[in-house]
Amino acid sequence: MSEFSSKTALVTGAASGIGAACALWLARQGVARLVLVDRDGDGLERLDLRCERIAGDVADEALWERLESEIASLDYAVLNAGIAAGGTIADTSFAEWRKVMGVNLDGMFLSLRTVMRRMTGAGAIVLTSSVAGFKTEPGNGPYGVTKAGVIHLAKAAAKEGAAKGIRVNAIAPGGVDTAIWDEIEFFKSLVAQTGSREAAIAAMGSASAPLGRFATAEEIAGQVGFLLSDAAATITGTVLVSDGGYLL
Repeated sequence: MSEFSSKTALVTGAASGIGAACALWLARQGVARLVLVDRDGDGLERLDLRCERIAGDVADEALWERLESEIASLDYAVLNAGIAAGGTIADTSFAEWRKVMGVNLDGMFLSLRTVMRRMTGAGAIVLTSSVAGFKTEPGNGPYGVTKAGVIHLAKAAAKEGAAKGIRVNAIAPGGVDTAIWDEIEFFKSLVAQTGSREAAIAAMGSASAPLGRFATAEEIAGQVGFLLSDAAATITGTVLVSDGGYLL
């Protein structure tokens, strides 16, 4: 019997990438009830999992009010939903700024609030941040601001949840091969230059960090799983940086 059996877990941003990999990881551990949330309902349907699929926007407070009434208790949560954003501060419209803040920070707050309310006993939560929350590059200011905010939110929640045995940590990936790149104009241009998506990912990986490659979503999911597990029983309020050495 796994430590995860008979337990309930929630994953946001679960239709693809790191979120989908985390959902699959939890399913392999034998979690009893798996609740997946993503605005991409079709993507959720494509996952070959026994789970509850909730199509909705994490920044919608009404969604979380409904889920609070439907979920009596939670043991684990991976709060992963987020969107990419690019552009310099001078060129970013207020509407674009609010969009990324709405999903990456408002959505994280609302989902974390519900999870904290529904963890009636000890539990573990992992928030997906980014190495961009530590180190900025030209053109990723708004995105980096949201990911720095996620780190601080995780620390605040860890301190507040400790008395109940709730552990809260964040993971800060560097480059990861996920569909989030496909939304960025720079990446689209790189694909055109290199001739394929795979070549573009390889080129960015070789240039981004000492290890010379991007992580896979499955690798990040395994690291998230460690933070959720009893092996990390005394770890809370920390950020696991998984960046291939980018910050060195």
